[in-house]
Amino acid sequence: MNKHVRLALSAAIAACLMPSIALAQNDDQAQNTAPQTDATQPANAQAQQQPPSKASAKNLEQVVVTGNTATGGLRKIDTSYSVTTATAEQIRLANPKSTADLLKISPGLWPESTGGQTGANIEIAGFPGGGDAPYFSTQMMGSPLYGMPTLSFFETTSIFRLDDTVDRAEIVQGGPSVVFGDGQIGATANFILKQGTEVPSGSIGVTYGNENLKRVDGFFGFPIAKNTYGSIGGFYRDSDGVRDPKFAADKGGQLTGTFTHDSDNGSMTLYARYLNDRNQFITPIPLIQSGTDNFSAYPGFDPLTDTYNGPAIQHVFLRGYPGGGRDANLANGRGAKFGFFGGNFDYDLGNGWNLSDKFLIDGGDVDTNALFSGTNPGSLNDMLYTDQSQIGAFNLAPGSATATYVGGGAVDPNQSVIHQGWWFIHKHLKNINNDFRLSKEIFEGNTLTAGLYLAHYTMDDEWALGNQMLMTNTPNARPITVSYVDANGVNQLTDNQGFLDYGGYNIAQHGVANNKAFYLSDIWRVGKWLIDLSGRIENQDAYNDVCNFQSDGRVDADGNPVTGVIDLDGNPRTIYDNAVPVCDGTFDHTRYDKTHPSWTFGVNYELADNMSVYFRANRGAHFDDFDNGIRGNVTGNTAPIQKIQNFEGGFKYQSEQFYADITVYHRQFNGLLYQPTDAAGVPNGPQSTYGSDSKGVNINTAWSPIEHLKFQLVGNYLDGVYSHNRSCLPYTNPVAGDGCANINGVQLQRQPKVRYMFTPSYDMPFGWGDVLAFVTFTHVGPHTQDISGLQQLGSYHTWDFGIVANIQQSWQVRLQGTNMTNELGLTESNSRIFGSAAGTTGVILARPLEGREVNLQVKYMF
Repeated sequence: MNKHVRLALSAAIAACLMPSIALAQNDDQAQNTAPQTDATQPANAQAQQQPPSKASAKNLEQVVVTGNTATGGLRKIDTSYSVTTATAEQIRLANPKSTADLLKISPGLWPESTGGQTGANIEIAGFPGGGDAPYFSTQMMGSPLYGMPTLSFFETTSIFRLDDTVDRAEIVQGGPSVVFGDGQIGATANFILKQGTEVPSGSIGVTYGNENLKRVDGFFGFPIAKNTYGSIGGFYRDSDGVRDPKFAADKGGQLTGTFTHDSDNGSMTLYARYLNDRNQFITPIPLIQSGTDNFSAYPGFDPLTDTYNGPAIQHVFLRGYPGGGRDANLANGRGAKFGFFGGNFDYDLGNGWNLSDKFLIDGGDVDTNALFSGTNPGSLNDMLYTDQSQIGAFNLAPGSATATYVGGGAVDPNQSVIHQGWWFIHKHLKNINNDFRLSKEIFEGNTLTAGLYLAHYTMDDEWALGNQMLMTNTPNARPITVSYVDANGVNQLTDNQGFLDYGGYNIAQHGVANNKAFYLSDIWRVGKWLIDLSGRIENQDAYNDVCNFQSDGRVDADGNPVTGVIDLDGNPRTIYDNAVPVCDGTFDHTRYDKTHPSWTFGVNYELADNMSVYFRANRGAHFDDFDNGIRGNVTGNTAPIQKIQNFEGGFKYQSEQFYADITVYHRQFNGLLYQPTDAAGVPNGPQSTYGSDSKGVNINTAWSPIEHLKFQLVGNYLDGVYSHNRSCLPYTNPVAGDGCANINGVQLQRQPKVRYMFTPSYDMPFGWGDVLAFVTFTHVGPHTQDISGLQQLGSYHTWDFGIVANIQQSWQVRLQGTNMTNELGLTESNSRIFGSAAGTTGVILARPLEGREVNLQVKYMF
């Protein structure tokens, strides 16, 4: 983020918040402490900020607006689906490392946050994902952030940051989501923004962390005129990161504003947000594997705090990037520069008619600057003079090579080295969507809703994948250049930056899509029964254009034409640029036009005022996206639509001492796509389809045996396996050798059978305020890397803690920490290696948890 944007954010937060402190203190109007229950509730019903209460962390009376068409929303006890809610304070107590990391509070959701602030893999129990987040959607104020839930190098939490402008989160799994909004068959997180207040109110907070985190957060809500309110807030943050690359790991911020006007019959809210943030994307690091699932530190690498990223490899010029090359910077990581403008309009037309409309327009850049793993490390001598495929060795003639650090100095032959891909992906996205609903109370207790969802969105990409750079196998690595002598003279194996190649997959692509969906939903309350039946018909009409590659007419040793690559400089002695894919100005066009119905049926029975049971069945579909299923295929011969059927039942109960929300489910998939690739991520074989079958239990419970003491448990059990493919899927594996894998009956990748979080907490009241203290124990059971099940990732457990002190009415001090015992646990290994990723020496590249992280925040609320 440049100096001017940083100053603008800081100035905006300070200018809007500091003068308002006096305004709020001088206002003698009565404070309204009623909780907000609807994204469109009149702003004057919202509370002036108070020290947060911990008395009711679980509440079945809370109203949710996500996943239903009921006017004003439904109480949680009435919802016949799995929904987890979190207030602003509960979000802070979860101490999420990122937006995706917050999803851990919902049983059955497992975000892998070891890659940094963005780019998380989000797993949902029983949904066979395995990378990015194809079965998860992010919404703001009820509107999806993008028309497709995921693309290569993009998932929607990457363009959303948590701060004090968020009032609450509602996380829905399965159930009615297949019908509403973008028709997500998996999980949806809807973030509701804070809005203005009748009484000026807000907060300003300063946070410092042991990773040299410095952050300021602020929010201010205020009246503009009668029944008209505004708010503004945001954050700015600078951090070295737990894995310090010796440059700013996370740097940037966002600014959010809302405008709300209430009338006797409805409410209108407009909101805008600008995000400019850059975040280090963390590549796997070396570990030692013993047995099938035991891991320890690699000599010279701290698995908790080290990273390959560093100043010596930070700035590069990628010659193979489409259009003639470009500069790239590791410090830009996997960040975002994105703008949002949206609105919600709700109106009571009278005579049982209600109208609701939500729209969102957004767009910007979501680029990736990062290292991506290839083969394992080895000594420089072995790298130069052997043919070991597990390290990607060069097999040069003994004694023929000279290796030098970039900037000067000979490299010791015993130095451990590695080559990794320095990838840059420019992704420019635009999106506009609108969700219109018209409801009519047919008769008492029965409401019929008709809705129309429209979305138009585009993608413009340029990729430079490959770009293998030879570097030291050390924290904050240094690049190495190599030349060698043969019978023809001196050859340059690398360029002067240490690159062994100028890319294996350099593409430009452009995608355009339109989604049109019509849905009907009927909700009928009959005594203690609440029944809903909904259906949706949706069409996705998309196309993707990807560039074709130049050829220079050469032939291989057997006389066969070599197509798709050229020698950039025409010099055969510069090995690094002898086979570069370069776009030729023409494009391969793929059209994707699919229509599919979805439906859901649910019934909820209220056994008592504080207890209910429910059953739900639904069937939905997952369309292909630009990068997965459309690009690389032929019009009319694209991958089949993924289909899921889901059956679930649940029990909800709340008393003064107990809270329980338990769900059991059976989920079946078909139409999943397998695409074999090489170590550079380039497709290298035919596609195959398969399915999955899963049964499981999700649990969200709390028990307060005495006043102030509480025990909470969030967890899930999953029995999920792959199905519907009896072939042996071929794969390329330079570490353990190529082969094929039978996947029927194999455990779903990345998804542990058992995962839970247990949190005891104690709230201590004092005359000056109160103190909440808690610890969280998290257990993650055995899990695997990919659909082969050949690479085990083991199990692990962590301890987190928090102490929150509310002092009088205005001050709050918060001390929280994660992974306090420095547990070594893996969420994934080398994603470029299918099957076993450990070499003969036991070395494996993997992503372990970050080490201990502690931060302290002081906040003033007014």
